[in-house]
Amino acid sequence: MKNLKFIALPLLALVFLSSCSSVRVLSDYDQQADFNGYKSYAFYKTGIDKAQISDLDKKRILKAIENEMAARGFVKSENPDLLVSIFTKEQERVDVYNNNFGWGGAWGWGYNPYAWGPGWGWGGSSVSTTTQGSLYIDLIDTKSKELVWQGKGEGTLANTKNIEKKEQRIREFVSQILEQYPPNTIASK
Repeated sequence: MKNLKFIALPLLALVFLSSCSSVRVLSDYDQQADFNGYKSYAFYKTGIDKAQISDLDKKRILKAIENEMAARGFVKSENPDLLVSIFTKEQERVDVYNNNFGWGGAWGWGYNPYAWGPGWGWGGSSVSTTTQGSLYIDLIDTKSKELVWQGKGEGTLANTKNIEKKEQRIREFVSQILEQYPPNTIASK
């Protein structure tokens, strides 16, 4: 039974950590839009300038969007079919873990004066903070000036000094959001 506990705890931790790295994605779209007609795009500077993140992270996001759009056959254009805008939200998440795990024991005096103290095991609480972020990618029809598609990715952002890991996480967010585009619908013409 002891061995089962020691095996189950690391497996549970691994599942928990892997679920933290995922990006939860939602998308919405205009059912009347002709998604087959969109072939080119440009960035909507006014919308992007309002995103409340660092200019370096904006560059990383826009580069990841460029790569994803190119992979889908879109070309960047001065006279685009779509305008691409982004905005972000973030919040701190605080998790408190109660680590009361052990085999028992008791406080008190026994026949040995050195045997006073707690039983075997460990306990206490730990606090962890992470940043939960949301990235929205909006696609706007340039002719109608209306939003035709919006993708949203939510997940934990790495508070890391490692720029490579940060860039990888941004690429992961963008890639998983844009997997939802174009919408798989019979309504698109």
